[in-house]
Amino acid sequence: MSKILVVSYSWTGTCDRVADLLRQFQPGWQHGEIDLENPRHGRAGYWRCVLDSVLRLKPAIRYEGPFPSKFDAVVLVSPIWAFRLAGPMRSFVNTRREHLPDVAVISVMGGAGASNAVREIEQLTGRACIMNIALTMQEVQEGDAAIRLRDFAETLRALKEASDHRAASGLAPQSA
Repeated sequence: MSKILVVSYSWTGTCDRVADLLRQFQPGWQHGEIDLENPRHGRAGYWRCVLDSVLRLKPAIRYEGPFPSKFDAVVLVSPIWAFRLAGPMRSFVNTRREHLPDVAVISVMGGAGASNAVREIEQLTGRACIMNIALTMQEVQEGDAAIRLRDFAETLRALKEASDHRAASGLAPQSA
């Protein structure tokens, strides 16, 4: 059975709800959380978050959770700010890119920008994401995202288990 880690950053709580729901569908998956070292609040905090995204800044973060390299895949759950990856998730991926196994991405957005975030994560890690899905905040808040999240979780689990099966049966590529 594959080991999957769900890592989330959430300023409003919406991405944490997504991570919790995902783990309800796959109870064995573990969770790690990203927080800003200097939390931001109110209107000024919101604009600072937007500025981080627009300028692709990497704010100082704290990560509480298991070490990603101990897993077969990591699911990154992040908001989209100003059509880009949220700064705290950018910081996480940038500082841990050498320790990230296969990466799947769940983007939560007001309306657009998920493809930009996936592309940025791929540039930071130097490899393609194995899966991604974009959800709107409205879908999450109204409960409409549940079926898509369940399908995402089941597909990722099946993909990783098939990969484990191929490796165990000797069908996986061997290193020289």
